[in-house]
Amino acid sequence: MTYEGSQHSDARGSRSKKKKKKKKVNMFQQQQQQGYTRAKTEEFDLESGETLYPGLSLGENQLRWGFIRKVYGILSAQIVLTTIVSLVTVFYSPINDLLKGNSTLLLFLLFLPFIFLIPLLKYQQKHPHNYILLALFTVSISSTVGVTCANTDGKIVLEALILTSGVVSSLTAYAFWASKKGKDFSFLGPMLFTSLFTLFLTGMMQMFFPLGPMAHAIYGAIGAMIFSGYIVYDTDNLIKRFTYDEYIGASVTLYLDILNLFLSILRVLREANN
Repeated sequence: MTYEGSQHSDARGSRSKKKKKKKKVNMFQQQQQQGYTRAKTEEFDLESGETLYPGLSLGENQLRWGFIRKVYGILSAQIVLTTIVSLVTVFYSPINDLLKGNSTLLLFLLFLPFIFLIPLLKYQQKHPHNYILLALFTVSISSTVGVTCANTDGKIVLEALILTSGVVSSLTAYAFWASKKGKDFSFLGPMLFTSLFTLFLTGMMQMFFPLGPMAHAIYGAIGAMIFSGYIVYDTDNLIKRFTYDEYIGASVTLYLDILNLFLSILRVLREANN
């Protein structure tokens, strides 16, 4: 065999070896891809039962959980700020005496949260204005909560705080569990709004026709039931309906639900104690 012939045979041999290697590499890549596909399928099967509600994709589920964590982070900051402002109002005598002794200032503080609420909802998607307005709104509403707590026995305030924490935790857990099972609470909206409007009118009437202790306790109990319903309803909205840009609106909604539930329970306990 000539040198040229041996070169051709070597070339053919090397080409055949390359083809075999290529086949092996392709087979290995196919096996890897099949294994990856099986792994992804298994991952989907494992996590498909962990979505917030039926029919939600895994990608959307992760985004939704991120949104929920953000809302509860803001809500926690609001509650901490409310606690600090309320404690200062209760234990710092000059502020407490000023608020209790000046009915005009107290009335102004009652309406001040509504003044901040309007621009807050308008600019809720504009950073950092939304956080500044949220802080002002929270501080303004916390001062009136502090005055209410200052005029109530500390033991009753602590009892109301513990009861509120238990109710909120239980109802929130129930709303998440029910949503995962496919239940929907959107039907509660009209009933809760009508009940809240009736409660508001009754509260306005108290300014002209004061209620007795028993009527005050009943009023507080009805308020507690309404805001308990709102916690379930708004938590369901948080899971399913609030858009990702409405994190400020969602946190304010839940904050007001919790705060009004606390004040309603406080009213019931205070009247029961009297």
